[in-house]
Amino acid sequence: MKTESRHQSEILRIAQLKGSCTIIELANQLGVSDETVRRHVKPLVEKGSVYKVHGGIVLPDRLHEAPMERRMDQNRDAKIGIATAVADLIEDGDSLILDTGSTTAYVARALSGRNHLKVITNSLQIARTLSRESTNQIYMIGGDLDADVLATFGPSALDFLKQFHVRHGILSIGGINESNQLMNFELREAEFSRTVIQQSASVTVVADHTKFSRRALVTVGNVADIDCFVSDQQPPEHFLEELVRHDVNLITT
Repeated sequence: MKTESRHQSEILRIAQLKGSCTIIELANQLGVSDETVRRHVKPLVEKGSVYKVHGGIVLPDRLHEAPMERRMDQNRDAKIGIATAVADLIEDGDSLILDTGSTTAYVARALSGRNHLKVITNSLQIARTLSRESTNQIYMIGGDLDADVLATFGPSALDFLKQFHVRHGILSIGGINESNQLMNFELREAEFSRTVIQQSASVTVVADHTKFSRRALVTVGNVADIDCFVSDQQPPEHFLEELVRHDVNLITT
């Protein structure tokens, strides 16, 4: 097999294994320059085998959210570390809104040691997890049920949510674009997140490192809208500068 074909096959194999990867990661694994990787990636992009994103590539199916069961297994250790850090921000008796997401589902598990919480959520999984502590008060948001993510959305969900003002809003996101905007995959999820921001005294966004190179469709908001960002790795320099500019607390696990 020619070197060029071998490199393209290896790039595709790595992408299929990880779902997404950066040009630098590929160069290190192949033992070639960044420019060589970009040259081999170009025909894969042209064929539609991968999509080019800022600083890397992603498989076409990763442009859509996976069902909740699969998402819970992706980057599990990173999400558990993030969840543990977020739980340290929450005190007994706090009020909080948790949106639906695999990382926020792990946050709910990490909050098992807290009690007397007042929790508003549209996630059936999160409501079930936190209702096991009898002192917690759980408000399950009604609305249109999405069976894939086991969560409710729609106008009635937003109306219900607007009745509450909480100390902590904890949000998951689908990705971060080149303009440092926080993004999600579905309009209804983005609308829900924007409402959480409005109803929360402090907003914490949880995102593992894969979100830094992941494309999503709908804008949730900007860095200026949040108070804390929790991830398992240091963000890219351009996003880090934006966090500093808006005095957002960064926690890396």
